[in-house]
Amino acid sequence: MAASPQQGRFTYIDWLRGLACVLMFEVHSYDSWLNASARETHFFKWSQLSGTLPAPLFLFLAGVSCALVTDKSRKKGIPPNQIARTMILRGLEILALGYLFRLQEYLLGLPWAPWTDLLRVDILNTIGVSIVLVGFLCRLAQSRTASIALALGATAVIALATPPIYTTWRPRWLPWFLESYLNGVHTFKSPQPWLFPIFPWTGFAFAGLAVGFFLFGDWATKNQAKAVALLGAAGIVVFYLAAWLDARPAQMFAVYDYWHTSPNFFLARVGIMLVLFPVSYLWCRWVVSRIPFSPIVQLGQTSLLVYWVHIEFVYGRFSILRKNMQSIPLATLGFLIITAAMVLLSVARTRVKGHGAEVLAWFRRTLRPVAEG
Repeated sequence: MAASPQQGRFTYIDWLRGLACVLMFEVHSYDSWLNASARETHFFKWSQLSGTLPAPLFLFLAGVSCALVTDKSRKKGIPPNQIARTMILRGLEILALGYLFRLQEYLLGLPWAPWTDLLRVDILNTIGVSIVLVGFLCRLAQSRTASIALALGATAVIALATPPIYTTWRPRWLPWFLESYLNGVHTFKSPQPWLFPIFPWTGFAFAGLAVGFFLFGDWATKNQAKAVALLGAAGIVVFYLAAWLDARPAQMFAVYDYWHTSPNFFLARVGIMLVLFPVSYLWCRWVVSRIPFSPIVQLGQTSLLVYWVHIEFVYGRFSILRKNMQSIPLATLGFLIITAAMVLLSVARTRVKGHGAEVLAWFRRTLRPVAEG
């Protein structure tokens, strides 16, 4: 269901991005704050299982957004080189923000933070690289059909290449900070599951790109309910196909790690995200459209900001609770506080956007009597 023409947004896509934010807050809160005994419970294990979705969903929706921007630009007759250039520059901007974020975390973590954290491959870095690669792909493919085919091909190649790049094809000859962009090795002896290298993470962006070109096509735009229903049906098929492939006794890789590098796990997560599209669409049509304000949609409209800010108040020096020392109820309270605070921050950002000059003038008027006094 599309938002108002003035906003030009697809509400259900914003809702999905906001859902990713809430899941991210939940996973980070319990991971940072729970004490040792709480970490042994089934509750903690299930809470962390939901952590397999936020990062793929952010990347997937970044691909969907790239498809929307490209589609609109093509319809306006903008030259392909200019479209690709705009997208690549946007990707480089997000990559630069990723390094700026790492610099902030390093400075706030002194004197304990190692300098190597400045080069850690985090989610913002990967989103930036993904958008750059998507920009190159959109330049190669000029039609909608070709774009979908190339995006799906790139998705398959990345997913299938991930296991050997982590093991038998690992590029040990590269400096660690470059190899880390391929398999997340960082400064350790083996790839780390908590980092976000190109393999397999950019594959989610290419999968989202293919879905986006489908969603914003002429037929799907006129028949959104049917389009998202098809995506949901495809998601169910993809999920069970992944389970069937995982159950096969013969495996094509020398080292098989389902939870970290397996193409089957990659495929299962893509299936889950496709199923979320009709769920989000129906929820926004039946519920969100009937209420004056949706906190989840609001979060989805400022996902970069709330990601950036919440990290320091959950994992960083300004954590609102003492890390690794809380019970499940207290950590849950902290999670609710962080979520509410990020919604308020998001609302403030939305209201201030486009009114920077007015806000600055208000501060000057407010501070002038103090200065004169």
